[in-house]
Amino acid sequence: MAETAGTEIAGGGPSATPRAGRDLPIAIGVGLGLLGVVVASLAFRKEGFILLAILFCGAGMWELAQAFTRRGITLPLLPLLVGVVGILVSAYAGGPEALLVAFMLTSGGVVVWRVLDGAGAPALRDAAAAIFATAYLPFMGGFVMLMLAAPDGARRVTLFVLLSVASDTGGFIAGVLLGRHPLAPSVSPKKSWEGLGGSVVLAGAVGAVGMVWAFDGSPLVGIALGLAAVLTSTLGDLAESLLKRDLELKDMGTLLPGHGGVLDRLDSMLLSAPLVYLVLLVAVPTGGV
Repeated sequence: MAETAGTEIAGGGPSATPRAGRDLPIAIGVGLGLLGVVVASLAFRKEGFILLAILFCGAGMWELAQAFTRRGITLPLLPLLVGVVGILVSAYAGGPEALLVAFMLTSGGVVVWRVLDGAGAPALRDAAAAIFATAYLPFMGGFVMLMLAAPDGARRVTLFVLLSVASDTGGFIAGVLLGRHPLAPSVSPKKSWEGLGGSVVLAGAVGAVGMVWAFDGSPLVGIALGLAAVLTSTLGDLAESLLKRDLELKDMGTLLPGHGGVLDRLDSMLLSAPLVYLVLLVAVPTGGV
């Protein structure tokens, strides 16, 4: 997720804040609160989780629009927010084909909207950025909706969320306690190889237990899923760190105390969603037990 979450390098003074990069008690409290809301929405009605996903993707889109203004890029926020709703709901209700169609319609819509506002190079640049935003947030999030739509969708999404939490938590603990060797110092100086190892260990364990518990599947498949999720989570985290570095931002926003912005919580999950969806689709093709 955010560059100060996950694979940190140990160091700093005696307080939690310099070592972790955040106000740790607040960050833990907010994180547990978010996890509780997600689990509660999955436990009662799928519609609650859909609404939660729309709110988070919408907030992330707003943060992205605000961040892009630092480079003179104006995202057409209204059609993008409409697209967030359309893409997520379409993916849940209509499957992969509907997800792709909704993405194409939103991409075309934001281009037309921006061009009608004004032609020239700025319009082309803004339209390209809007297509990127559409692919980055609602399209990637649509794969979570595809998981949710399965008969055992709540379990699929729960495992997906727990894998992301395990990757972040394992990386955070190992990075703070053992981190010495930078993973990608030019992109995210606080990430370490030791933290990455912690992510692999905890996510692999969660994947193994989750596959057996939720689907009566092979723990080896769960371990492989955990390892793959760590890879995509780390790439997603580094990609957002690179974007923030280009925009000269520490965080994408301030909506989540102790964490930064909503995008700082979603970055690793977004890139992991397609992979987890596809692996579970192959490993548990009938919709589970």
